[in-house]
Amino acid sequence: MIKKLDHIAVAVKSIDETLSLYTDTLGLKLIKREDVPDQGVKAALIQIGDSEIELLEPLDPNGGVARFLERNGEGMHHICLEVDDVNAELKALGEKGVQLIDKQGRPGLAGLVGFLHPRSLHGVLIELAQKTH
Repeated sequence: MIKKLDHIAVAVKSIDETLSLYTDTLGLKLIKREDVPDQGVKAALIQIGDSEIELLEPLDPNGGVARFLERNGEGMHHICLEVDDVNAELKALGEKGVQLIDKQGRPGLAGLVGFLHPRSLHGVLIELAQKTH
C-alpha cells in the first residue's frame, strides 16, 4: 500500500554548492548525507515538514544521474512514495503492466527501494521506498 509522498529528488552537479541554498537560504535541516555507490550517487536528505528533498550528485560519470544531468541539466529527478512492502508493491505493479526498473527492492538512502520506469508513468521516474530506519 502506498502510504505517502516520501521525497522529491533533485539531480545536482554539486551537493556542496547546492546544499547551502536549501539549509542556509531556505532554512531547512540536513538530516542525512552519504554516498550510495551501488546507485552511483552522493545523496543528501533535507527535511521539509513530513517529507524530504533528496539531492543527488553523480559519483559514476556513466551512471543514471550523470546521464540525466547531461540530457536535462539540474532539476527534479524523481518522486519517491513510501510503501509498506517494496517487493509486494513491485510485484503487484508489474502484474498490472507497469514497466519496472527493479523487480526486487535494493538498499537506498531512503531504505529498501525499487524504481518504476518513467515510460509507464507519463515521463515521471517513481521510486518506492520501504523505511528501514
